This record gives sequence, C-alpha cells and structure tokens, in this order.
Amino acid sequence: MNDDTVLLHTEGRTLHITLNRPRALNALTHAMVRRIDEGLATAEQDDSVVAVVISGAGERGLCAGGDIRSIHDDARAGGEASLAFWRDEYRLNARIARFPKPYVALMDGIVMGGGVGVSAHGDVRIVTERSRVAMPETGIGFVPDVGGTHLLASAPGELGTHLALTGQAVGAADAVLCGLADHFVPSERLADLTAALAGCTGPADVERTVLGYAGEAPEGELATQRAWIDACYEADSVEEIIDRLNATGVTAAKETAEALLAKSPTSLKVTLAAVRRARRLDGLEAVLDQEYRVSCRAFTGHDLVEGVRAQIIDKDRAPKWRPAELADVSEAAVARYFAPLGDQELGLGSPL
Repeated sequence: MNDDTVLLHTEGRTLHITLNRPRALNALTHAMVRRIDEGLATAEQDDSVVAVVISGAGERGLCAGGDIRSIHDDARAGGEASLAFWRDEYRLNARIARFPKPYVALMDGIVMGGGVGVSAHGDVRIVTERSRVAMPETGIGFVPDVGGTHLLASAPGELGTHLALTGQAVGAADAVLCGLADHFVPSERLADLTAALAGCTGPADVERTVLGYAGEAPEGELATQRAWIDACYEADSVEEIIDRLNATGVTAAKETAEALLAKSPTSLKVTLAAVRRARRLDGLEAVLDQEYRVSCRAFTGHDLVEGVRAQIIDKDRAPKWRPAELADVSEAAVARYFAPLGDQELGLGSPL
C-alpha cells in the first residue's frame, strides 16, 4: 500500500510498526488498520522476525482512537463504511491478542479508544509517566469497543466498570493496576529500550530486556479509591450507582456522579450491560462479537452523531442526548443493542 500513515521497518530481528498521523494524534483510519494487519500477517510467517514493537509518531501519544470525524460523517450520510472499518479493526484486535510472537506496545502519551485496541491486547504493554489511557466513548454517545469491555470486565473489583462509565483517563500505575498495561518505563529510556530490543533472539530475551529498563510507576489514584468505587459500582443499575455515589459523603464520588449525569444516558446503560455481559462471555473474541453488535446499533442511533458534533465538530460541549434522562432508557431499548445481526455477525467467537 502506498500509504505513509503506518510505517513498517525492521531493526535487527524486530519489526517496528509506527502509527504516523501525529497531527491527528495518530487516529486510526481503515487504511491504517489494514496496513497493521498486513504487517502482522507477514511477521507471523517470517522466521527472521522475533518480536513486533508498535509506537506512535510525534510527542503526544500512541493513538487517540478511531477517526471519529469520519464515523460521524458516515453516520450522518447513512453510509456503511464505518461498519466495514469496525469489522476489520476488531479482527485486528483479535489477531494482536493471539499473535504468536512478543507484541510490544509503547503506550506513551495518549492511548484512547482504538489506541487501546492496538496496544492493550498485546503481551508486553509498556506505559510511561506521560501515559493517559482511557476508553472515553460514553462522552460521545458511543460504547467502549475494540475489546475494551473485555479488558475492563477483567479489572479488579469494579474499577473497570468505573472506567467504562466515566471514560476517565488513568496514568501508568492505574493502567497496570487495571490490567491495561504490564510495565512502567520512563519515557527518556524508551529509545534505548527500542534499540536493545533489536538484539533480542527470542521471547524470553524480549521479556528480560524490558524488565531491565522497567521501574516502579509514580503512585496512582485508584488503589486508594477502591472502597467507594467497589461499593457504588456493584449496584445493578446506573441510577443506583449514581445514588450510591451521591450518598458516600466522598467528594470524589459526588463529582463522579455529576460527571456521569453529563454522559449519554443510553450509552451509560448499554455500557454497564456490556461490561456485565463481557464477564460471562468466553474470551475476547466472543466479546468482540458482542461489541460489533452494539457498535452497529449505536451507529444508527441519535447519540453518536450528536456526541461527536458537541465534543469534536462544534465543540460547544452541550450535547442534546435522546433520551435525555436515564429513566427514559428502557430495558428493552438496551436489549436491542445486543440482538443478533443475522448474516452480518462478526463471527469471531462462539456461536450464539
């Protein structure tokens, strides 16, 4: 492909994948997803490649997610290009998770949405003091995808539910705590680490090399907030979660309740259901199938277009959600997001 938005090059026995749209915070396009997939397919069969390293061009981050402006425009026009994009993106997420060689993700700077999908399913996930990791979809009328509900459903206690509903960005220590990352490496050591990986001869060597550069992350926030987070988010509904947050007497919990009330009511309810369902599903691929159903339904709804308009296009930060109140989002409306798609299923995981 004659496309420089993803750069592939080899150093020693390591294939480097560089997301190369720094002015757009390396937001993923369909062409980029295909390019990454092609690179991994080739590397998997190439015995000279011992490991893969993915990183982002520029100083701001690995990847801020999918190109949501394009998704917004496609949805407004009644198109289907976004559905094809998600099919290939979610298949890429599954490929990364089952990739047979060490897949090293340098999660430096901003790593959100689709950026989590191309990094957090790898088996060597590195964060720095600059990392800000998040699944912020509820703020734009969408629902965590790219396997995000699988990752967050596996976090300790109700931390994943908290992050899924709020879209809160976390730093290095909290990313490790929640199972979104494995190692902390100071950003100033990334270049030396990358150079050292070129000389690795096998998986054990890769892990040993990373550990040689890793250290203890600066203290996070979530560990000290576990008590109220677990107690509030174990509730059965979003309404009850908000009631519990307001009743704690903890300032941070009350601020969280206020933040939740600004999100799309439909997105909040579907997200809670998605995380709870993900806990019961058999692995990442089955969860990706579920997320594809949810994404397809969200694509044809009101809140995704409105959320992107308010947050990204017009930037008035005043979305008009429909319905506007949690009480008006029925259980039947939520259930429709999870209904089978017939012959349009993604089909990665177990049959229904």
